[in-house]
This record gives sequence, structure tokens and C-alpha cells, in this order.
Amino acid sequence: MVPPLTILIDLDGTLMDTVPDLAAAANRMRRDFGLPPLPVRRIGRYVGKGTGILIHRTLSDDLDGRVDERTFLKGRESFNRHYHEVNGRETAVFEGVRDGLRALAGAGLKLACVTNKPREFTLPLLERLGLSGWFAQVVTGDDVKALKPDPAPLLEACRRLGCRPSEALMIGDSANDLRAAQAAGMTALLVETGYNEGAPLASLEGEAGLEGIVATLRDAADRLLAPRKP
Repeated sequence: MVPPLTILIDLDGTLMDTVPDLAAAANRMRRDFGLPPLPVRRIGRYVGKGTGILIHRTLSDDLDGRVDERTFLKGRESFNRHYHEVNGRETAVFEGVRDGLRALAGAGLKLACVTNKPREFTLPLLERLGLSGWFAQVVTGDDVKALKPDPAPLLEACRRLGCRPSEALMIGDSANDLRAAQAAGMTALLVETGYNEGAPLASLEGEAGLEGIVATLRDAADRLLAPRKP
């Protein structure tokens, strides 16, 4: 592969395991509706397409479920309030992430975090866990009109960084990240640390634009930087 100039990196499931805090907020929201808590692992399957979809899925307890508008708005207020209280409390940076970021930045690559998570949660989380300094840009779910798997967040990151999509690569943990990269005209690497809505990443093998599936962000960096070594 031709080494990219810019690396776009997803947050939930790629940089950090955010499910414990998301599940805590989601179950507190369900409690506000008089609903019993859901297993953390099940809520992890509901992560990936932004907070709004997570609220719909968690309240309906269905990957394809949707609640009515009034219920959603009440749920969003509840979820946001609770997530502000727990954001970063149990979230952990995945093993290999700091080494991977250090290697990529050390090679002179531009880095951007591209996430569906709202800005009000993203920036404090990156700062709290000590990752904010690695990124020249952070594109959140509030910055564009459509979320991944739509290409809009990736294209916005490229615009901000002054690069063509063909010069960028997306590192993520799910089909959503791959689909966004494909639609944006860039390639992708996927890491096995994440969620992918409960589906195995191996099912994506051989898809156009997928450069590979690796264990960690450190492994992704090694793969990307290998052609640069003497």
C-alpha cells in the first residue's frame, strides 16, 4: 500500500473502551423510564452509530428499534445528564494506543480523531485520558450533518487538514468506519479492540478499500509505517 499522509482515527472501540460509562448512563436512563437494566455487553452491541441511535436502541432493547419522538427527547435529556456524570469514570485507553499514536506522529503523519460522539463528551474525554494532544483536528458528531457510515465526518477532517481523501486512511473498529472510508474514497484499517455492533470483523475481509484487520492501534501503526523503514 502507498503510505498515507493523514490518519483519521475513530474513538469508541478504537482508542478507548467507552462501553462501561455508556452502559452506566444508558441504564440510568432506563431506570428513569422504570425499565430494568441491560447487560453491559448487550449495550456494547448498540454502540457505533452515534448517541441518538444508542438511545433508541437502548430504550427499545433492539438493534433496529426506534422509540417515538417524545420518548426519544426525554431519553436524550436523561442520557446526556447521566453521561456527563460518568464520562471517563470507567473508560480505559486500549493497550497499544499510546504507542501507536506516538509512532504515527513521530513519522510525521497528520492525525485527526473522527467520531460520532457529540463534542460535549468527546473533548473532555480526550483531555481527561491524555490523548487530546496527539490530534491536529477533532471532528465530532456535532460538526457535520450526517454521521458515519456517511463519509461527511471523514471529508470534513480532510478539509480541515488540507489533504485529499486519497491521501488519508481511516483506522476504526467497525463496518461503519469502513463504509465511511469507502464512500469518502479512502482506505481503512480495522482494529479488533472494538464493538462492530456485535458482528465479527472477519466478515469484512476482502472488501474494497480494507487494508487489513489488526489487533491494536500499535499493530496498525507498524503496518502503516513498515514501507517507510529502510
